[in-house]
Amino acid sequence: MSDRALSDTAPGTPVDVVIEDERWQAAGLEALAARAAAATLRHLGLPPVGEDAPEIVVMGCDDDRIAALNADFRGKPQPTNVLSWPAADPAPRAPGAMPALLDADELGDIAISYDTCAREAAAQGKPLADHATHLLVHAILHLAGYDHEDDADADTMEDAERAILATLDIPDPYREH
Repeated sequence: MSDRALSDTAPGTPVDVVIEDERWQAAGLEALAARAAAATLRHLGLPPVGEDAPEIVVMGCDDDRIAALNADFRGKPQPTNVLSWPAADPAPRAPGAMPALLDADELGDIAISYDTCAREAAAQGKPLADHATHLLVHAILHLAGYDHEDDADADTMEDAERAILATLDIPDPYREH
């Protein structure tokens, strides 16, 4: 990806943040991503900081960029809130089962759209920071092998999201508003 600015992350943080839309700088994407990653990695039993922590790359972009990525990788030429690309294919598992614990140096890459994230947060009456953190937790779980292809897997993933977000004092995103 050209024309991008890599932000400086805290030492030992396994998250590299690429800012393509400056609104993410003002929204504190770097801190949100580091916080979401640390909580999610802890939940998964992986080291959240230090040399052994798996690397995650997060790109903060806009709707135009994420629509192009969505078209290229999923054949859906419209914006979405977040996309993720795992570094490794997950091991097969029974519906609803927890994914196997990964032993990898890199989990993968995430793109998050400011436009869609801000629009959804406003529509749901949530702080942008809470909604963005939820989307980042969701995407990191995808990198770790979680999915929501069937009801059992969706329940497992949503339970993990709720547990992780509770440690961050973020309300249940699936509760009716």
